[in-house]
Amino acid sequence: MASPSAQTLPTVGAYSFSPKQEKLLLFVLAAIQFTHVLDFVIMMPLGPQLIRVFSITPQQFGLLVSAYTVSAGISGFAGSFFIDRFDRRAALLWLYIGFTVGTLACALSPDYAFLLAARIFAGLFGGVLGALIFAIIGDAIPEARRGMATGKVMASFSVASVIGVPFGLYLATLISWHAPFVLLAGASALVLPVAFKALPSMIKHLAGKRAAGNPFANLQTIFTNSNMRWALSLMMMLNVAGFMVIPFLSQYMVQNVGLREDQLPYIYLFGGALSYFTSPYIGKLADRYGKPRVFVWMAVSSLLPVLLITNLSVTPLWIVLVITTFFFVVNGGRFVPAVALVTSSALPRVRGSFMSINSSLQSLAAGFASYLAGLIVTEASDKSLLHFSWTGLVSAVATLLCILICLRVKTVDQPSPVKAPDSTASTAEEAVPAAV
Repeated sequence: MASPSAQTLPTVGAYSFSPKQEKLLLFVLAAIQFTHVLDFVIMMPLGPQLIRVFSITPQQFGLLVSAYTVSAGISGFAGSFFIDRFDRRAALLWLYIGFTVGTLACALSPDYAFLLAARIFAGLFGGVLGALIFAIIGDAIPEARRGMATGKVMASFSVASVIGVPFGLYLATLISWHAPFVLLAGASALVLPVAFKALPSMIKHLAGKRAAGNPFANLQTIFTNSNMRWALSLMMMLNVAGFMVIPFLSQYMVQNVGLREDQLPYIYLFGGALSYFTSPYIGKLADRYGKPRVFVWMAVSSLLPVLLITNLSVTPLWIVLVITTFFFVVNGGRFVPAVALVTSSALPRVRGSFMSINSSLQSLAAGFASYLAGLIVTEASDKSLLHFSWTGLVSAVATLLCILICLRVKTVDQPSPVKAPDSTASTAEEAVPAAV
């Protein structure tokens, strides 16, 4: 996979960034993650409008959501065979180009069938793109600061919620459901040249590669390593917990809780605004107190809002916003220590493949959960949703299982002191446990 540019950028080692380089890298990764996340999350609050415009059932809408995740899962698995064989920069740029084209196809979709196909196409690139972002964080940021770095990049979800989703919903209400995807395709087209200019070449993971001709070598390493298997299981179950509830949240708020469609942006505005500040802070706590411990705190805290939010009846807007904001903070907050822990659990030489498989299994788990939620949730004659509370119970059980799994996951990185990065210092090769 050649770089889109003939320009040769200086290779930054594995990796000793100056403070300025590190900030720029995290900014670019966060910008890419912002558009990638927004492409996914914008679909769910559009549910009521898409169901009405296309005259489809909740099950067909669930298929729109799960189609992206299943496609991303398949591409993530395929990517695990080759993603560690290329410069991280070149791979990220090509994947982002494909993602941008897929998003544009969603914007131009004339009907349900075309939109479904466009979501599948976008998922093919999005599945590997998200994995590669966190593989780069794992390669570039020392373990002692990785929670903070993960929190900063994952705060892009909050920015998407604060700015992207409310504005996208406003455009959808004002113009049509096409408008948010047009906006997103344009934003991606603006981020692409910035990434092209700013990203350094990252090839240190290619050093000393053996068995390059065997595409199954990385898979064998990953699946015979019990620690990495537990890490994969954690992220799968965490996605089941989230996607049992999220796909039908907006529709439930409108048809059961009594919100108007033009009030939905407030849910994402308040939840995202607070999460923007809490995600990096949660990452710092994970670095200080340990990623498993902070994950347990956040997972336990998430049980109450999940059970509340799936059992609401007609409720005043301010009460809804208190509950949904708490839900967004803890639901997103538990992903920060989890992703940092999982990234640190991977052997460095197969980290790209591991994160690609992780993305694949996450997508498949999310697709399965979305589809299962679609089977559980049904519409009554008055268009209200039935059995949404059942999805909350399944989510709570999955969260408890996550806590048990998390305690089995260990980091494999050599501990390093928490200090500002030095552009002249070299980073020691990450240690591999003697016994797995």
